[in-house]
Amino acid sequence: MDSILEVCHLKKYYHSKKKEMMALKDISFSVYPGEILSIVGPSGCGKSTILSILCGLLSSSSGRVEYPVNIKIAYMLQEDCLLPFKTVLDNCLLGLQITHSLTDESKKYVIHLLNTYGLGDVLHHYPSQLSGGMRQRCALIRTLALKPDILLLDEATSALDYQSSLIISNDIYKIIKKEKKTAIIVTHDIPLAISLSDRIIVLSKHPATVKSTYSISFDSSMTPVERRSNPIFTSYYEKIWRDLDVTI
Repeated sequence: MDSILEVCHLKKYYHSKKKEMMALKDISFSVYPGEILSIVGPSGCGKSTILSILCGLLSSSSGRVEYPVNIKIAYMLQEDCLLPFKTVLDNCLLGLQITHSLTDESKKYVIHLLNTYGLGDVLHHYPSQLSGGMRQRCALIRTLALKPDILLLDEATSALDYQSSLIISNDIYKIIKKEKKTAIIVTHDIPLAISLSDRIIVLSKHPATVKSTYSISFDSSMTPVERRSNPIFTSYYEKIWRDLDVTI
């Protein structure tokens, strides 16, 4: 299968008046259509920097990112960033308004997504009236409204309690797979990565390189929560934890 995105020998330096700091030393990986790829690594190793480069918020110091010209990439931030004075529907239409692509058809598509994924009854509610999980689902639908080919998700469940995190991880998996999207997820949460991903890339300590890559093999019918109770889940966890080489 041909890749949808190629990251080739990416390097990133940050400069201050006193020194130069290398954030990314040598990052290369491929992303394939329809897969969920997670990137894990020690805190501060540059995981979010990679996403910022992929979506154009940052430029790399060297290396390249290759993808077809017509590919759309959308970035879902760590915080839901819902505007408190706008309704659920209006929040989900915001990206379409900003890009001047709001039409009757695109609005119907957003309402369809909201109805399909459990937010149809709260279209005219405000963010303060939603649970944390519902807010994250709303943020994901706002991202999907632009019909991107690749979704970038930065610590999508980190602001949630454990139970809500489990629920939203199921939602994220179901939505991405049903909508046939490709996703790159950055997370420090190893169980979350194993439960959601088709592949996991483990980064080294700062400055980051790709330390190892794991293909995650579960029955395709299993939900993320069901994966967590599978015997091979622990095996993946132990291998990735050892690779992280975290001192406690």
